[in-house]
Amino acid sequence: MDSIDLDVLKTCNAWLAAGRRCQLVTVIKTWGSSPRPVGATLAICEDGSVAGSVSGGCIEDDLIARVREHGIAARLPEILSYGISADEAHRFGLPCGGTIELALETLTPDSRIGELLARLQAGELVERRLALASGAVSLARAAAGAVQRIEPEHGGVLATIHGPRWRLFIIGAGPLSRFLAQVASGMDYRVTVCDPREEYRSGWNLAGVELVHAMPDDLVIEARLDPRSAVVALTHDPKLDDLALMEALKSDAFYVGAIGSRLNNERRRERLRLFDLGEAELARLHAPIGIYIGSRTPAEIAISIMAEMTAVKNGVPARLLVPHAAAPHAASTAACPLPVQGAAACAT
Repeated sequence: MDSIDLDVLKTCNAWLAAGRRCQLVTVIKTWGSSPRPVGATLAICEDGSVAGSVSGGCIEDDLIARVREHGIAARLPEILSYGISADEAHRFGLPCGGTIELALETLTPDSRIGELLARLQAGELVERRLALASGAVSLARAAAGAVQRIEPEHGGVLATIHGPRWRLFIIGAGPLSRFLAQVASGMDYRVTVCDPREEYRSGWNLAGVELVHAMPDDLVIEARLDPRSAVVALTHDPKLDDLALMEALKSDAFYVGAIGSRLNNERRRERLRLFDLGEAELARLHAPIGIYIGSRTPAEIAISIMAEMTAVKNGVPARLLVPHAAAPHAASTAACPLPVQGAAACAT
């Protein structure tokens, strides 16, 4: 789940523990352009303090004003819509006449926020069900692929899906891995870097990123990759990259990528075919990795990789991307010249 929305739950739990009244606001539907997606949350305390965002604009101001004027008195959930008219869309900062529908829930100890956080901490994907007619809350393990929805039965049930964080497994602990880990951590991925080579691990000191000494294929197997997992191989060493890629391509990981030139990656695909990987599995491999942005430095390559990962995660059609494999070959000041021996920027 988004780190912003996780912080919202933690803030709500702290307010409840302190005996303060608060509301949880959830985006349940949008029309047209909307600054925040379905499932985004906002917490409002009785004193007007907030955490999170549902619009990034004047809707928050309006909700805060409501609380300051009327307090938090509602016992049952409410549904509010903003931006129905052009004037409202302009007033609340909704672009292009967008409309947003929100669920407002007054929280109590029976809202099970603490229990939800505990289950998220344990890495569980959780479905939280809010009965709109009574305010009753139940928690259950969510099915893979479950999405937020409103079920019309029994007066309406708002089912929201929470956790776990997206995971990124990086094979290799070189300079590019460091930049990629930093960018991914900033985007709230739980990052694990794997490198069995002591000479690469000895200088690693990136806070918040797990560094493990194991064979990469063993790590990939033990990780039990799911649709919220990505694997990126960055060592240039087939002994380390290939077996890990083989296991990752057979998994449910949403993204599997490998660094290397076009020629090296064609050779890699031939080696992987020897491991009985089918064409459908090989087609999932993003190699050369990243989208073409003319990247030259490790930091720029990391951005290229994260851009492609983000596009895949968000379901952007491949035809809208410019992969490195389709990048121009001619050297220029705007594109990485090919080939350059040992240049990390050209190895993507």
